[in-house]
Amino acid sequence: MADDATRRALSGIPLLRAQAGPRDGERWRERLKEEYQALIKYVENNKQADNDWFRLESNKDGTRWFGKCWYIHELLKYEFDVEFDIPVTYPVTAPEVAIPELDGKTAKMYRGGKICLTDHFKPLWARNVPKFGLGHLMALGVSIWVPGVERLGPGREGLGPGGEYLGPGG
Repeated sequence: MADDATRRALSGIPLLRAQAGPRDGERWRERLKEEYQALIKYVENNKQADNDWFRLESNKDGTRWFGKCWYIHELLKYEFDVEFDIPVTYPVTAPEVAIPELDGKTAKMYRGGKICLTDHFKPLWARNVPKFGLGHLMALGVSIWVPGVERLGPGREGLGPGGEYLGPGG
């Protein structure tokens, strides 16, 4: 079950209405507009709560997304590239998010740095199609996963203060 902070974050992200994917022409542009509005609102809410932790942008068609996500732990900032493609079956199928720098560094990571969203997030996404969008993906998928990287921090299994991989034992 979601904690209160997660519920608050979710309640501030607008639900989407357009059931459209990248192959749906004008309907996709309508969906993309809703996606941007929801992401902007989520980022604004995060800034107001002093919880700014990611930046995203997309290609012209809105089918490839990329940016940065970060986590601060013990006054050290861990920053990573984040990327994903919109599946042709979107919004029925959730995007697979990758953090390439962490490829192979945790058991919860798939080839190419794709983070594990299958057990908890994807069933929730499936129950909320088409209402969930990229803001929900970031809030329920990535934001819950990213804080775990501090366990890979200095003196632990592998990351230096700049986020670079140091190998076993740091």
